[in-house]
Amino acid sequence: MSKISIIIPTINEANNLPLLLSDLSSIQKNGEIIIVDCGSEDKTIDIANIYGAKVCISKERNRGLQLDMGAKNSKGDWLIFLHADTRLNHDWFSKTNSFLKRNKNTIYYFKFKINHKKITYRLLEILVNFRSKFLKQPYGDQGLIIHRTTYFKNNGFSKIPLMEDVDFLRRLNNKIGIKQLNSSIFISSRKWERTNIFIQAIKNWHFRRRWLKGESLKSIYSDYYKND
Repeated sequence: MSKISIIIPTINEANNLPLLLSDLSSIQKNGEIIIVDCGSEDKTIDIANIYGAKVCISKERNRGLQLDMGAKNSKGDWLIFLHADTRLNHDWFSKTNSFLKRNKNTIYYFKFKINHKKITYRLLEILVNFRSKFLKQPYGDQGLIIHRTTYFKNNGFSKIPLMEDVDFLRRLNNKIGIKQLNSSIFISSRKWERTNIFIQAIKNWHFRRRWLKGESLKSIYSDYYKND
């Protein structure tokens, strides 16, 4: 298999990063892990170094910028963009490997699952996987896997603090296939634990609608993170 580069943007992820890096240890010599940190004050960078990841430093808290920086510092033919609070199955690499041998002109993503037993999360999983598979609208927390030729030909992620995943896929404008992998990614429930999942879904839809109508990302960003 062609070498892969796994790119993870971080900010104070010392509690989550060891778990994900442990999941990724199966790539061994087949790839590299790139952590792009934007000012962590905990042990995030120390943990990345312990696991042998390459560390890049962003002077700005901007996820699109971090992802693009990771891509530009990568060497792999395939770029895998992951959030630091996700987990993967033990066999993720073998299942992903079989897909990547087929078509470099396809963007892949993992099946969405939430790492919590609450029954309402099962409904959210159904809705997200339906949207991703049939509307071709996966989001960044589902782990986007993009061949470097496709990534750079389409100018990569914009240097914006959020909506970078939606922006990138919109720019492709159905020019390339988008396909779900036969493997799950487990998303942390932390973003939904402080609110009702349906209320949060409506809020997220409203944020995307404001952005698509041309509102400044600065004001949307402020509203999105005002309770963090």
